Amino acid sequence: MRKYYLLFIYSIFIFSGNISICQVKLSSWNIRHLGNSKSNQAITFMAKTLKEYDIVAIQEVVAGDGGAQAVAKLADELNRTGFKWNYVVSNPTQGGSYSSERYAYLWKPSRVKLMKKAWLDLDCVEDFEREPYFIKFKYKEDYFTLVNIHALPKSKQPEQELKNLKLYPDLYFEENLIFLGDFNLPQSHTIFNPLKSKGFIPALVNQKTSLKMKCVSNECLASEYDNIFLDSKHFKMLQNGVNSFYKSFPNLKSARAISDHIPVWVEFDFK
Repeated sequence: MRKYYLLFIYSIFIFSGNISICQVKLSSWNIRHLGNSKSNQAITFMAKTLKEYDIVAIQEVVAGDGGAQAVAKLADELNRTGFKWNYVVSNPTQGGSYSSERYAYLWKPSRVKLMKKAWLDLDCVEDFEREPYFIKFKYKEDYFTLVNIHALPKSKQPEQELKNLKLYPDLYFEENLIFLGDFNLPQSHTIFNPLKSKGFIPALVNQKTSLKMKCVSNECLASEYDNIFLDSKHFKMLQNGVNSFYKSFPNLKSARAISDHIPVWVEFDFK
């Protein structure tokens, strides 16, 4: 009798949504030219797309023209989806003349705790056109640090700056690093081999993440650029995937008004 009673109580918790989630769900999205060019409807759509995650890293927030304000609007829309969200926006990057941008992070403070103010790695402004953006969180009793990256376009040889990523695990040996963002190279490129040799594994393999101009034979994705690299010594990957938001639009032209990249995500726990 007691056995059936316990099963009954357990089922009540399951269906009422009161069972606590034991993992972190992390997303990264290059939102093309996030700034004044995005309509209120676009911002609302982004919030609906991102609301299921605990932390979101964003690339390509415009340095001027309302970039920081667009992130604030996105956070406000996310706050209307059932959870409170906090956010932070970087200063414009200073690493090079190609194109200065901002990064952003948004997160649910009920799920993770901010442990250190986010910072651009200004020590490497000569090594990156858009220097990486760091932030440190605590989940339960564990800590982790995200490294948000928007590499140079493939035509400008992003491997020349991405080769520096192999230095970070030693420079930040006390941190549990997660590299994420738009690398403009596939995870199969040899430039990632030093990271992989240190135990970092890509969340996505053979998964294209940028949009074509037009779908060809039902293929709408162009290149394998966006990813999340976790240190397998510290994290266990539970689930991963992409959010094919473009399927909500009648054509890619309409979808590209939101972005020319799709969000990537991973759910992880600590070992």
